[in-house]
Amino acid sequence: MTGTEVSTTAGRATLLIGSGLAAATVLALDQATKAWALSALWPPHVPHPVTPFLNWRLGFNTGATFGMFSSGSASGVWLLIGVAVAVTAWLLAWMWRTRSRLEATSLGMVIGGAVGNVVDRLRRGAVTDFIDAHYAGWHWPTFNVADIGIVCGVVLLLAGSFRPERKAAATTGADA
Repeated sequence: MTGTEVSTTAGRATLLIGSGLAAATVLALDQATKAWALSALWPPHVPHPVTPFLNWRLGFNTGATFGMFSSGSASGVWLLIGVAVAVTAWLLAWMWRTRSRLEATSLGMVIGGAVGNVVDRLRRGAVTDFIDAHYAGWHWPTFNVADIGIVCGVVLLLAGSFRPERKAAATTGADA
């Protein structure tokens, strides 16, 4: 076991509290910034330049990531909510089992982002996006703070999976 893993009951409680705080932080920042965007950036789709490569641009995503599967139908919204809730439940179970602080924090970030986007779908039938990154006429799909939490959490999970002690535990069958 390394310094980033816990085995005691108190350590597990601290780990779960930390991952819960990561989720709550991403969720709170996401909802606060979306509330700001809805009040300050109306009407939608009008760019508000911030830097030469970044605009605030209010938009609504009825599809999945980057607008994929965007139908706008009520059944589509409920399908996406159902998938997000199922994935969140699976992530919560994973978070409950992990002993790694990095893994628990990363999962908390992903869960906070997923819940933030589910809240939007329940409130508005679409996810509120407002961050528009662009360069030389090319625009990345508009995104939000929940998306940042999800992507950063996944990147940290991937980075953690390459730790030498994690690889050694996987080859010996030990729980890392």
